[in-house]
Amino acid sequence: MAIQKMTEQAAQKAGFVAALDQSGGSTPKALKLYGVESDAWSSEEEMFGLIHDMRARIVKSPAFTGDKVMGAILFERTMDGEIDGIPTAQYLWEKRGVVPFLKVDKGLAEEVNGVQLMNPMPELDSLLERAAKKGVFGTKMRSVIHAANAEGIAANVAQQFQVGLQILGHGLVPIIEPEVNITISDKAEAEDILAAEITKQLDTVPADKQVMLKLSLPEKANQYKSLVEHPRVMRVVALSGGYSREEANRRLCQNTGMIASFSRALTEGLSAQQSDPEFDTVLASTIDSIFDASCAG
Repeated sequence: MAIQKMTEQAAQKAGFVAALDQSGGSTPKALKLYGVESDAWSSEEEMFGLIHDMRARIVKSPAFTGDKVMGAILFERTMDGEIDGIPTAQYLWEKRGVVPFLKVDKGLAEEVNGVQLMNPMPELDSLLERAAKKGVFGTKMRSVIHAANAEGIAANVAQQFQVGLQILGHGLVPIIEPEVNITISDKAEAEDILAAEITKQLDTVPADKQVMLKLSLPEKANQYKSLVEHPRVMRVVALSGGYSREEANRRLCQNTGMIASFSRALTEGLSAQQSDPEFDTVLASTIDSIFDASCAG
């Protein structure tokens, strides 16, 4: 029953997906932006404890509910943790009405043909089994495109869908994320190639299954409209990719049917030094702005 309700919410509900999945490499930067300097921890365990505290503070904030936050992407350690003694994924759904997703990739390989593929994931099956038992609805995995290289983009998208089919086999919905680097000069050309390759790979998805897509905000408005409307696509979400929240929201408004899945743009302006009322006010304002941009498209 919960899966059915989660599916309906993921496919149809107004709102956006909060990306709370900073991993080992990006955690120190996320903590620094939050006002926690590197001398605040002396081990990786303490560092992850601090980022979990930040995420728990966000999740427990009054504005962070399924009314505007459709789903949230968790880092593996966050999934394995608890909020108020309740496993995080269970807390998200049962206490906040937010659909839980899990980041499953293990980082990026070296750049080849203008792209970075995902590192191998030999333990993916066991991770997916654990996630399913913990009440996780879907997954997310990121690779990156740095140039409009047709061969590289084809390999990037093919890898994403190959792993996506493995995830579907565990009854979870994959968010496929071939991010286009927003700083490249041939971004528009890369996005044309990417749209064509995703369309081609969607034919590999079984007729009774759907995937989600997480894509960089495009140069051309409605670049991905045909993907938004594709029967094998449950939802297309947008990553902020380094744009400011204001710029990300502006671009999102131009793309019909796409909703946000922001990470840094979500936590922009939040600080460990803020009182709870201050923190809650800033987060509520942020959630409202991202929700409005997600609904405008």
